[in-house]
Amino acid sequence: MGRWCTARRRAGTRRARPRVPARMTLLGAVLATTAALPAALPGPTAIAADPAGSVAAAGAAGSVGAVGAADGYAFADDAVPIAGASATAGAETLTAGSTYRSSLPRNGTRYYRLELDAASDAYVSVTAVPRTDGDVTAVDGVRVSVRDAEGGSCSVHSATFGAAHSPRPVTAWGTREIDPASHRCQEPGTYYVGVERTRPQDSPPDDWDLELGVASEPRPRRAGATEAPGSWDSASPEPPADEPERRPGGNGFAHATLVGQGAWRDDIRPGETLYYKVPVDWGRQVYATAELAGSAGASGYATAALRLALHNPVRGEVDDAAKSYTGRATTVGLAPLPPVAYANRYAGAAQTGALRFAGDYYVVVHLAAQVADAFGRGPFGLTLRLRVGGASETGPDYAGESRPKGLFEVSAQDRITAPGGGATGTDAASGDDVAMKAVAVGGIGTGSLLLLGLAVWTAAARRGT
Repeated sequence: MGRWCTARRRAGTRRARPRVPARMTLLGAVLATTAALPAALPGPTAIAADPAGSVAAAGAAGSVGAVGAADGYAFADDAVPIAGASATAGAETLTAGSTYRSSLPRNGTRYYRLELDAASDAYVSVTAVPRTDGDVTAVDGVRVSVRDAEGGSCSVHSATFGAAHSPRPVTAWGTREIDPASHRCQEPGTYYVGVERTRPQDSPPDDWDLELGVASEPRPRRAGATEAPGSWDSASPEPPADEPERRPGGNGFAHATLVGQGAWRDDIRPGETLYYKVPVDWGRQVYATAELAGSAGASGYATAALRLALHNPVRGEVDDAAKSYTGRATTVGLAPLPPVAYANRYAGAAQTGALRFAGDYYVVVHLAAQVADAFGRGPFGLTLRLRVGGASETGPDYAGESRPKGLFEVSAQDRITAPGGGATGTDAASGDDVAMKAVAVGGIGTGSLLLLGLAVWTAAARRGT
């Protein structure tokens, strides 16, 4: 930049620039800027150029970086390597707002340390990634526990491979919640996260790669309801009947493809897992179905072959469903779920309790590896239909900032850039979609720049400079 400026100054000392071409150059620069403006907007043009979205593009780039991918799963680009300890005494500390990469052997528990205050809830998600060529059982998987320094249990959650016996990334989460009614795990200080396999005696011998996400949620400034909402619309909504648009799924949580309400299509192969993320605000309900195309001229039976799951912003599983495959077109859908609300954490049902905060929710689709035995390697056509209902509400007034920052809110950028996200729910304005936003912003920006450029050009002409 410095050399460019110096060269320009030197050129100016040798000869003066013509007056009229200078004004024309200014106008040309303004026109060039306005022409380039739509390309910078997150509108249909940008989406068409990158059908997988900016998040998916980042995933493609990150999958070959230093962190890399293991058996089809793309870890976060900024994941910090960390070694789990075989005992709490040697556990390394996990920091809220960070993502880590570790490994889990067949036998034994791996421990990690947390330093927590007495004013925030803490969440740790663990995604275990087994080798895709290993044999797993239905009850094998990963278990995550959080305990205080004295060994008192704060939480225990597990995730297993299920009836399909298909190796895939499985995610469980651990929590430490501040609850005035509880007498355990409320003090500030040291806590420990334990990660182990649920059925080590029947588990593959290879180490599993782990991705750990750590988050904290501050308490509200004012106390609110301490019971989950009692009534909500539990009727199964009709899936969107839109013509599906192509949106390739991501290959990990950190590289999930951003989508909104609508119908989205991709191809999926046996053993593959696809990740999508959808912004869900306070008061909104998310409903999802996945459709797998039929396989012409083939017959067979694959148990629980098509799996659909929903995870919350800290990657905790909310709900899942699976359908067997016989070669005919198959559809699997999630059960109706209540609207997102802070007070859901007080519910007795785990599904409702997981819908405790707004933010990016993850829709995860897996096609069992056994499908290839009877129906070949594919790929198979996949259609994901998402509906986001309800009306947006005001969330809690948090007393501090979450870590990562903004985790429990829907960002303005996501509201604009999520395909189909501009016209979801009962409070969406007619025509308030991505295209209209892009046209509006582009029109305002282009018009302003043109008027500014013409004004400067006219003033310069009048002064004769």
